[in-house]
Amino acid sequence: MEIKIKDGHVSRVIGGLDAPMTPIAQKARTIANFLPLEAQRRGADIVHNQDSLYTGIRFNTKAGAVVLEIPPAAGSYRLVHEFIEPEEKDGKTGKVIHQIPQLYSPNGIALITYEFLRTRGFLG
Repeated sequence: MEIKIKDGHVSRVIGGLDAPMTPIAQKARTIANFLPLEAQRRGADIVHNQDSLYTGIRFNTKAGAVVLEIPPAAGSYRLVHEFIEPEEKDGKTGKVIHQIPQLYSPNGIALITYEFLRTRGFLG
């Protein structure tokens, strides 16, 4: 499933009608297709967050939401553990828990992401 967040409103993206066709969105769909079945069953959603300016794959885990942020041209993929409420002292809404360099194929990114979440107890 794909969702879009714009101006604080969350809406479902319907098939090819209003789905973004940017290179980043296409890369997110490719990686999501390579995720193991267990990760897909646990609720891996593609998120186009126009408020926070990222596209990624969101995993609803037992420890809260974890997002694999797809980088623009340069940079590395980031796994961000999102907080339910912003922190009081500095207002952060998430913490980077892992970074994956862009040298891997979409299949490799999907498997590295899944194994990281599985071995750290997020999917267990």
